[in-house]
Amino acid sequence: MEKHYLDTILSKSDKYLKTEFSPELLNDFILKIQYIYEISNVENIVKEFEKCYYDFVKFNYQQQQKYNIELDNFISNKNETQKVIWGDCLSVLQQLKTESIHCMITSPPYYNVRDYAQWNNINDYLNDMETIIRECYRVLDNHRVFVFNVGDVFDNDNLTTTSTWGKRRLPLGAYFITLFEKVGFTFVDDIIWDKGEVQSQRHKNGDKPFPFFQYPMNCYEHILVFHKHRNDNTRYPCPVCGCLMVNGNAYSEIGIKSWECKNKDCFERSAANRGKRFSAKTYFTQNTKLNNENTIDKDFIYSWRRDIKKINPVIKINSKGENLLGHTAPFPREIPEFAIQMFSYKNEIVLDPFSGIGTSLRTAGELGRIGIGIERDLSLKDNVRKYVGIYLKEFNYNE
Repeated sequence: MEKHYLDTILSKSDKYLKTEFSPELLNDFILKIQYIYEISNVENIVKEFEKCYYDFVKFNYQQQQKYNIELDNFISNKNETQKVIWGDCLSVLQQLKTESIHCMITSPPYYNVRDYAQWNNINDYLNDMETIIRECYRVLDNHRVFVFNVGDVFDNDNLTTTSTWGKRRLPLGAYFITLFEKVGFTFVDDIIWDKGEVQSQRHKNGDKPFPFFQYPMNCYEHILVFHKHRNDNTRYPCPVCGCLMVNGNAYSEIGIKSWECKNKDCFERSAANRGKRFSAKTYFTQNTKLNNENTIDKDFIYSWRRDIKKINPVIKINSKGENLLGHTAPFPREIPEFAIQMFSYKNEIVLDPFSGIGTSLRTAGELGRIGIGIERDLSLKDNVRKYVGIYLKEFNYNE
C-alpha cells in the first residue's frame, strides 16, 4: 500500500514536533489531525496539516490567560455581525480572549475636550490610555493592524500650572505614537485627515496683522497606523511540503521571524537549491485569503494613495441646533471603512474599544465583517440602536 503523505510529513517533522510540543500536547495534536488520512490529494493534505498546526498553536497560546467564555461566544458568533458591549473599555478588554481580534479601529476620548473625558493632568490621561493600549495589544491577533484616529488639542496639561496661561497646543498624535511603541506596536504611518476650511474665529486677530500675533488654526487630525508583531519563535511548517524541517532565516520586519524549508524533497526549490522562505504572517496574507471575495475596489485604493486625505467632518447639528446623532464627537464612516477594507478579511472580527455612536461596528457589518463596539455611556443606548439599526445585538457587561 502506498504511504500516505501525512506519514511523510510526520516522519520528517518528528524531532521538531517533540521540540515544539510537550508529550501531552503532541498526543493531542496527533489525535486532531487523524481526519487528514481521509484526504488523498497531496496539496490538500499539506493545506489541512498547515491549518490544523496553526490553529493548534494559537489555541494553546490563547489558553495561557483566562477569559470570559460568555463574552467570547457573543463576539465570535458569525451569524451576528453588528454588536455592542455595554461596559467600561478596560474592564471588557481584560476579559477578552488573547489574540482573538483581527483588526482594531478607534478614536479615543481626547484629553479634557468633553465633559465625559476629564483628567487631572496629561500624565494621568496618558497613563490610563497606556493601560488600555496594553490590553488592546494583547487581544489583537499577531501581525495585525490597529488604526487610531486622534487630534491634537489646545488645552492645559496641568503639569506646571492650572491657570489659563498654561494652555497650549498638546500634540496628542505624537504622545500616542510614543505610547503605542512603548507597549510593543510598530508605528507604520500617519495619514493626515484634512477636515477642510477653517470655521473657527480663534487666533484670527484680524486687528493685529503683525508678527507673533498670527497663528494657523488646527484643521486636521491624525489617522495613525500601527502593526502588532509579537516576536513568535514557534517553528511553523513549510507551506509547500508541510514539513517542520525548517531553519530560522533573517527577520523580514521587526518581530516577523522568517523561516526557510530545509527538506531536500520539498516540491519547490530555487535554482540555487534553496528552500521556500515564509513567515507566520504570510500564512494568512498569501496562502488563505487571496480571492475575489476580499478584492478591494481599485477606485477605493486610489482614493487612499496619498497620506493626506480630505474628509468632511460629520454634520451632527441641524439648523435648529439639535444633535441628530446624540453624540458630541462622532467620526466619519470613511475612517473605519479604510481600516476595515485595507486591514481585514471578510467574516473577521473588527473591534472599536471606544465605540461611541457605533460607526465602526455598523461599517464593519455592512462590509461583511463582525463589527464589535465597546461603550460605557449607557445614555447612548437609544441613539446607538437607532443609528446601527435592527441588526444590532447587545451584551451588558457587569464586572
